[in-house]
Amino acid sequence: MFKFLHSADLHLDSPMRGLERYPGAPAEQLRGATRAALENLVQLALDEQARFVVIAGDLYDGDWPDHNTGLFFVTQMNRLRESGVQVFLIAGNHDAANRMTRTLRLPEHVTVLSNRNPQSIEIDSCGAFVHGQSFARQEVWENLASAYPRAVRGAFNIGLLHTCATGGSTSHEQYAPCSLDDLRSREYDYWALGHIHQRGEVLREPLALFPGNLQGRHIRETGAKGCLLVEVDDRLQAQARFEPLDVVRWERVTVCARPEDQIEDLWLRFASQLNQQVVDAGGRLLALRVEFTGPCRAHKQFGLRPQQSQAELRAIANEAGTGQAWIERIEFRTQPPLDDRAPSDGPLAELLAVIRSCESNSQRLSDLAGVLGDLHRRLPADLREGTDALRIDDPEWVAGLVRQAEPLLLARLQASQGAP
Repeated sequence: MFKFLHSADLHLDSPMRGLERYPGAPAEQLRGATRAALENLVQLALDEQARFVVIAGDLYDGDWPDHNTGLFFVTQMNRLRESGVQVFLIAGNHDAANRMTRTLRLPEHVTVLSNRNPQSIEIDSCGAFVHGQSFARQEVWENLASAYPRAVRGAFNIGLLHTCATGGSTSHEQYAPCSLDDLRSREYDYWALGHIHQRGEVLREPLALFPGNLQGRHIRETGAKGCLLVEVDDRLQAQARFEPLDVVRWERVTVCARPEDQIEDLWLRFASQLNQQVVDAGGRLLALRVEFTGPCRAHKQFGLRPQQSQAELRAIANEAGTGQAWIERIEFRTQPPLDDRAPSDGPLAELLAVIRSCESNSQRLSDLAGVLGDLHRRLPADLREGTDALRIDDPEWVAGLVRQAEPLLLARLQASQGAP
């Protein structure tokens, strides 16, 4: 009968802070990724002859430094207007009315639903209704869904909602929470949800789905990103299919070491895993975080030559990824094999006991974080903000740092003493 696209959390021109800390980072591709993903969304709507597109909040990422962000969006919307594709969107917490100080007049085929009350709009071309409400402010703690109107009989009803839904996600603020009964009671045919960046199903009957964000922006947003293509048949039954639209894909690669592994063995295993990731990415730029874990013979080599090991690994990535793989960070979390551990007595054993007591003792970690607190306040802003900020005033973060430091320190001390 008709098709539409369900997207959310575009975060257009989201600032990629801290890229200057990564030598060789493909900064231009990363910063332009959200725009390229929007271009892909528009092209998909045209290719699939979708009747309309819904955007369930967080089109932007806050206020714009200039009007270029809004102008780019308007340009892309004009491509849809030429083919008669309508667009319906709501503001989420990142582009709420009280956050945005710059606005542009949108084309007439783009409708932003009211932030005062739930609004219902009829889509004449296909007998559907869109019901929704924008965020009026950044923090909305009340249940917006409970005030949405009942379904219009004989039409296909879509609920457009920016929400944490049932509150299952701990990585997102619990904005506009609602229960499953709230969603069912409206008797809509489809709930187009936004705010949670991980794709997922909230309800099967009726369909209530998160498409995830359109483009991953950092290592916490791994895997394929895109939108949902929804097909509605003559019986007003909907089926949704995920369509990947990202141009940069964030992934984690974990190489599990075996006790007998030397460094060359781990390099080969990494290259094999990377080759599969490259195939799965389908020509997209891969942004990788690589982690080595487990007891192995290579542990001492990592500790003695960490910079050389990282350089070798990046060279392997460049070759295996044919220029399409960038390593964002490498973490060596290996340990020496059981028969090559530190002695049970002597200075090294005493040092390890101190390190491990710091790692497991919450009071010592808090004391250490307190000592480092003044240093944290003196850090530049770009080192204190963002996903990979240095949180040296956070005891849990310091504990992770201690865990990483132990094998490096042990390997160097053993080498300096001529240990095998």
